[in-house]
Amino acid sequence: MKTKNTTLLFALFSVLFALMMSLPFLVPHLGFLALAGLIPLLMMDRIATLTGARHFWMWHYISFVLWNAVTTFWVCNATVGGGLFAVFANALQMSVIFGIFRFSKRYFSGVLPYIFLMVMWIAWERAYFDAEISWPWLVLGNAFAGSIKSVQWYEYTGSLGGSLWIWLSNLSVFGILVALSNGRWSGSFNWKAKTASLAGCLAVIVLPFLISHAIYGKYEETENPLEVVILQPNIDPYNKFQAMTQQQQDAVLVAQARAALQARRPDTASVKPLLVLAPETFTNDVVTNDLYMSRTLGRLDNFLKDYPGVNILFGASSRTYIDSQERPSHTARKVRDGRWVESHNSALMTDGTSPAGIFHKNKLVVAVEKTPYPAFFCRIDDMLGGVMGRCIGQDSISVLHCRSVDGSSVPVGCAICYESVYGEYCTGYVRKGAEVIAVITNDAWWGDTPGYRQHLRYASLRAIETRRSIARCANTGISAIIDQRGEILKSTHWWKRETLCGEINRNTEMTFFVRNGDITGRTCTFVFWLLLAALAVRVIISGKRISG
Repeated sequence: MKTKNTTLLFALFSVLFALMMSLPFLVPHLGFLALAGLIPLLMMDRIATLTGARHFWMWHYISFVLWNAVTTFWVCNATVGGGLFAVFANALQMSVIFGIFRFSKRYFSGVLPYIFLMVMWIAWERAYFDAEISWPWLVLGNAFAGSIKSVQWYEYTGSLGGSLWIWLSNLSVFGILVALSNGRWSGSFNWKAKTASLAGCLAVIVLPFLISHAIYGKYEETENPLEVVILQPNIDPYNKFQAMTQQQQDAVLVAQARAALQARRPDTASVKPLLVLAPETFTNDVVTNDLYMSRTLGRLDNFLKDYPGVNILFGASSRTYIDSQERPSHTARKVRDGRWVESHNSALMTDGTSPAGIFHKNKLVVAVEKTPYPAFFCRIDDMLGGVMGRCIGQDSISVLHCRSVDGSSVPVGCAICYESVYGEYCTGYVRKGAEVIAVITNDAWWGDTPGYRQHLRYASLRAIETRRSIARCANTGISAIIDQRGEILKSTHWWKRETLCGEINRNTEMTFFVRNGDITGRTCTFVFWLLLAALAVRVIISGKRISG
């Protein structure tokens, strides 16, 4: 094949790959495209192998850059440098994985290199969830976030089960295409082999759909409702304190809550609690050493005196002051001699009578909220004048309690913004007793782009994995009520001040995924290490033969 024709094919396949893998993340109900979306990439690799194309690594890197750029370009709206880094660095990791796969083909034969590629990719996705610099937005299983009727079995496997499904489907179809192209299908495949190949491929693709729709049709929520009021104040985060003081923002929120609760009088208050949600980082006046220094918390508590059984959960940029002559941690910033401050992204729950509960976000956005590898990068950040975020989270997950007038309470797991992307992490709320999940976020940093819509849909996957209803509060949209099947029952509009009222059903049952964690990811990681060890052995043996 001529070089010019090969280049044209590579360009066409690269664009086709980017489109087929991006559309499931951008358009609802197109998750099925990912079941064949990797085939253009695999075909490029086969052509490169057959033609001996040089510098093929550039083409698979370009392909991954295109996919990342088309799907997550909106990050640049919040930070251009961070967005470019997310696109090119994430694509580089994907390209390295594909490069290792191509290297393994020198020592593995048959289907083994492709199995190695599949488990290596999923092992990387699993490791990415816990990495110091973590950006698992494009985990393959997330492609079905807008196609929730297709993946109800995530309650057993989590989102990495979807990644496995995508790889198995692509490799099954690719295997048949290779057999057709090299003549093996007509030459060495008898009718039994052909039937088995087609039936196996069809089963891999279709059976998960059938199983999911069966689970979806049979799943019934227990009627045990918690009343919720979701406040979307619609405050521009880029002009938050220039346009409005915190007192004015508090007034907006209280007015919204009062309007929503006007029919709830003290003499008619139910023994059942009511949960009011306000968005992430709503206030910045919370000091954890003395919560009631916060004027926002004080104003909300004063408001709640007229509404027994009503609880307000709100987000705060909080601070902890530490008196120490020595720096207490790498992330602490100096206030003055002998005093330091640590920052948090927090959620607080108050009913106006009991001490407020507080939870600090653990899964933090790199650079914006978190300085990775703080022992090294905090020193550099100090030299640059402290431009990076240095929030610290809790050591372990805890839940907040929505209290009723009779003293009972509903345990609520509160995922703060980015945390709702992490499936196995969110199961920790349920293991701690959460009967419902709240998501508080501020997605306006990205502007009116696919970013906030993707983020909303990821909450549906968390609902399926944990079978917990979700109340989602976003500062500027989209706020929503999501049932235990991942269906969005009610939602608000983008960039509009709205109040959403409804009910979410409580649940105390634990799914297989909650009880056992990410078995898919652990199994693929184990197989990957075995195959990597086998590859290393073969490389060593081959080297000895050459040197001998």
